[in-house]
Amino acid sequence: MSLPGEDPGAPAVVERVVGETGGELVLRRTQAHWEVFSNGVFLMDTRDGASEREMVRAALGGLPGGHRGARVLIGGLGVGFSAREALDDPRVGLVRVVELEPKVVEWHSGPLGEVAGRLPEEHRCDLVRADLADWLEEAARSAAAGGERYDAVCLDTDNGPDWTVREENGRLYGARALDLLASVTAPGGAVAFWSAMRSPAFEDLLRGRFGGVRTVEVPARAGGPDLVYLVRVPA
Repeated sequence: MSLPGEDPGAPAVVERVVGETGGELVLRRTQAHWEVFSNGVFLMDTRDGASEREMVRAALGGLPGGHRGARVLIGGLGVGFSAREALDDPRVGLVRVVELEPKVVEWHSGPLGEVAGRLPEEHRCDLVRADLADWLEEAARSAAAGGERYDAVCLDTDNGPDWTVREENGRLYGARALDLLASVTAPGGAVAFWSAMRSPAFEDLLRGRFGGVRTVEVPARAGGPDLVYLVRVPA
């Protein structure tokens, strides 16, 4: 119940913490929806999630219908839409999510628990607390030695290659990162990138590295469409 004079639809800060990068991380509630901000910049909310889900569907689209036990790597947990979409696919045996912020993971056992079905309790969901760029270096070394590779890799760690909330995330869209992503992806597997806007330069970089790029446009609530860039690692 709101107090006299208060706007019942006004955003309410639920938690404000210092994140791993030293910036401010905020979770707030606006009526029925949750919103996450980093240093005052909007990151994500629970109003839609259509483009995040489409990213996962596009990446898994090349799997045979009878495939079982597929491994999916997701960069960025967010409000959990991507992880839940992957877990709901019967062909998927493991979803590994790499998330930098421990507090975001913690929220999925609390305020965000019902949004994506309490992911920390999912036996097929492995939540790794790490910087994705650093984690990929180690994962690539492991893959080269015969270790784990993924049938689908989905990156939603920021707003896209040309709009990074955290400057360091720019390295996830460079040539070195594309080589690392290719090395941890199984032959014939897919790598998908979420972006809030079109990035011709990044599209050219993908085309040069993988030979072809599929672009999926998903209508957004406001402004231009969200985009998913999809590439495949040669079989």
